[in-house]
Amino acid sequence: MTLASNEHLLSWLDAHYRGMPPVAAMEVAIAGYDGEKLRLTAPLSHNVNDKGCAFGGSLSSLMTLAAWGVVTLRIQGAGMRADVFVADSQVRYVAPLYADLAAEAEAAPEADWHAFLATLAERGRARTELVARVGLPEGGDAATFRARFVAFRKG
Repeated sequence: MTLASNEHLLSWLDAHYRGMPPVAAMEVAIAGYDGEKLRLTAPLSHNVNDKGCAFGGSLSSLMTLAAWGVVTLRIQGAGMRADVFVADSQVRYVAPLYADLAAEAEAAPEADWHAFLATLAERGRARTELVARVGLPEGGDAATFRARFVAFRKG
């Protein structure tokens, strides 16, 4: 994928996120994408709970959005269009986060993008697993995430 196409896809993804009112309220921003990992951020001030730390729902949402974004970017980067859904997920809340949120998502170690994209092209549907985390400023994790996503090719 070229830098120009990568920038175009990230611009599209940013607009897509901002078009969803709950995501817009979180003030989600794309902090980077290297072709493997997508990093999203959101300010604590818009995602704070009654204890002054990050709201668990915001942590889970940000990791879900980052993982969904990775799958969507991979599909679009391969020249296909598809509807992508989270099928199931596991979230582990490890420690409270008293800072801005930053989630990073990537394929699970056992995932195979080539097989996923080939299956989507051939059968019109495919599934894959992703992992994500929200880190703590001092190191370690505030939350971790593992999910299975399914894609249904369009057109």
